[in-house]
Amino acid sequence: MSVIGEFTVPSGSFLLGETLAEVPEMVVELQQVVAHSDDKLVPFFWVHHGNKEEFDTVVRNDSTLEDVVLLDEFERGTSYRGLWKKHARAVAYAYIEAGGTILQATGQNDTWTLRMRFDDEKSVRDFHQYCRREEIPFTLNQLYRPSQPMAGGQYGLSPSQRELLVDAYQTGYYDVPRSLNMTDLSDEMGTTQQNLSKRFRRAYATLIENTLVVTDEETTSTEDNIT
Repeated sequence: MSVIGEFTVPSGSFLLGETLAEVPEMVVELQQVVAHSDDKLVPFFWVHHGNKEEFDTVVRNDSTLEDVVLLDEFERGTSYRGLWKKHARAVAYAYIEAGGTILQATGQNDTWTLRMRFDDEKSVRDFHQYCRREEIPFTLNQLYRPSQPMAGGQYGLSPSQRELLVDAYQTGYYDVPRSLNMTDLSDEMGTTQQNLSKRFRRAYATLIENTLVVTDEETTSTEDNIT
């Protein structure tokens, strides 16, 4: 059964450490890392909450990336891709070697917070041993088994629930301040506010259950088997 690990690593040990140090208010969210057969790793990332112009200048001189390309620019943020330089791939090599997958990675200031899925406890031990052997600094914050299967990266959400949450995000419903309110959103989706509110609550409950809720028994037994 798969195991979820939540770790923090210094920005300088992962990706864009120099950029995050120079633009500390910026938040970087790693969306995916594409591995090519010629040993290339291409990270796609989304940046927001900071000076976009300053970030764009600094990121092109960051020693962990090359061939940085701005893909899309929106009011809420900007998406990029780049080529991960080999000398800066220590953590990437560690999770790839252990067969891990990054589910979520967020960097700000001097820290990256990583949420990774491993096939089993042995894979987590392999990751742990690789990091120790290569002197890669990291902190294990939590280790647990998912309470429900996460097929296809949906975290238990039905296709309609996922579509609801993504559409609401893309239309600015979660912006601070909001770009549109519940009335506007329900009109756009052709439903009532009451029905939309119920759909949101069900989707939130499913998402929280499959990503945040961990029983003490699950956490304790898993960590005991790793350490």
